[in-house]
Amino acid sequence: MNFSPQSVKTFRFTKYEFDTLTGLLKLHYAFDNEWFFTEEMVFLGIERPLPPLKKQALDRVFHHLHLVAGISYYKAALPQKLSIETKPINEKTANFLNDLYFHGLGEFAYQNNLDLRGRIKFPFINQDINNTQPHYPLSRQTIVPIGGGKDSIVTIEALRHANEPFRLFSVGNPRIIQNVATISGFPHISIQRRISPQLLDLNKKGAFNGHVPISAIIAYILAASAILYGFDTVVMSNERSANVGNLSKDGIEINHQYSKSLQFEKDVGEQFVNLLPGFRYFSLLRPLSELEITRLFSHFKNYHPIFSSCNRNFTHASSNNVHGNWCLDCPKCRFVFLALAPFVEKQHLLQIFGKNLLNDKNQQDGFDGLIGYHAHKPFECVGETEESLVAFYLLTLKKEWQKDILVQRFQQVILPRIRHPKYLLKTIFENSQHHEIPHEFERALAKFRQYYHYQGN
Repeated sequence: MNFSPQSVKTFRFTKYEFDTLTGLLKLHYAFDNEWFFTEEMVFLGIERPLPPLKKQALDRVFHHLHLVAGISYYKAALPQKLSIETKPINEKTANFLNDLYFHGLGEFAYQNNLDLRGRIKFPFINQDINNTQPHYPLSRQTIVPIGGGKDSIVTIEALRHANEPFRLFSVGNPRIIQNVATISGFPHISIQRRISPQLLDLNKKGAFNGHVPISAIIAYILAASAILYGFDTVVMSNERSANVGNLSKDGIEINHQYSKSLQFEKDVGEQFVNLLPGFRYFSLLRPLSELEITRLFSHFKNYHPIFSSCNRNFTHASSNNVHGNWCLDCPKCRFVFLALAPFVEKQHLLQIFGKNLLNDKNQQDGFDGLIGYHAHKPFECVGETEESLVAFYLLTLKKEWQKDILVQRFQQVILPRIRHPKYLLKTIFENSQHHEIPHEFERALAKFRQYYHYQGN
C-alpha cells in the first residue's frame, strides 16, 4: 500500500505522556485518523518521585518539545491544517513555530521541489498563557552538548582552561561520543531518542523525506533535562558560519544549519525566557570562524585519533571507513581535512584520515563546492566558502602541500581570481561581535584564544 502525502488533511499533535518511574517520554502524533506515530525519549537516572513544582515545569517544557519534535512527522505529508489537541499556545509561540518549521524545512523543501510559503500556520489563542505558572528554580551548573566533532571539543577545552565545572550531554551515545567523553574526563549525560517506526515505514511508501532542524529538537530536550538533571546553562559549539545560508531561492535563504544559527539562538532564547526562566542557551564559538576553531583544535592531539565530524560515520559499517571514523567521500570529510591541513603536520593529518584527499583528482568537484566554484555550498555543516578559499591559500604557502594535485590546481586556476587573498585571510581570523555569550564566558574564550595564540601552531 503506497502513501499519498496529498491525501492527508490534518497533522495532529494528539498527546504526550511521561512515566516518572522509567523516565520514558512518549510524543504522539497523527495524520487525520489513519496514520499514528509515537516518538520515545528516555531520561535515565532522574529523581523519584518528582516534586510537584518540578512536574509542572517539566510539563510546560514537554508540551513545547512535543510541538517542536513534531516537525519530523509533519514533513512526511505537509498537510494544510495543524491541530494541537493538548494545550493551546499564544501568538508569540505560534510565530516562533511557524518560523522554525518554515526555515528549518528550507533545505527539505528545496530538495523535494516544494513550496512552503503560506502553508505552515500554527493555531493560537490571544492571551499570555505562561503568566499564571509558578517558576521552577534551576541549579547553577553548566552543560556542554557533544557530537564527537572538533567544535564541541574546543568548547570542552576552553571551559577546562577557564576552570568552569561542567558536564557533557548527548542525544544518543555512539562510539565516537563515548570516546570523546572518556578522553575529556568529564561526567556525561546521555538521552536516548527513538523515532516512530511508523514514520520509517511511510518513508518507504512515498512520504516526503529529508533534512529536519535536529538542533532545535535537541534544544528543547536540553531544556527538559535542565529540570531533570539540575543545570541552568547550556554552552553550544555553533560557529559563525552556521549563520550563512547555502543558497537563495525565490528570495528566501536556505540554510542547512538554520537551527544552529544566531537567529535561531535568539528566537529560542526569547521562548525560554517565559517557558523556563533562568535557563541560558548560547554558543561559545559563535564569534569564531571554522578555521580559527580548527587552529585551536590542532593543539589537542589526544583527541585526534578518535574524533569524527563525518555524519556517514554514524550510519555506515565501520569496516567501510578508514579507522572507522571517516568515509573520505563527503563534504564534512573534505572540509575538516582542508581546514586542519594548514595547522597540523601533513603526516599527522594523513594518519588521522588515512588518505590524502588533496592529492586525489576524484575529489575535485567536492572541493569546488566548498570554495563555491561552479557550485553552491554543500548542504552540510561546513564553513563558509571564503574559509575554504583561505585554507587552500594557506596551503599554497606550505612546501609540503604545494605538489598535491588540488593545491596546484587551486594556485593555477582559483587563486588568480581572488583579488586580495591577504585581506580575506585577515577577515577570517577576526572576532565577530555578533553573539549571545554572557560576559564571563566571553572573557573565558578570549583568554583561551590568547593562550593558544602564543603557543603557536
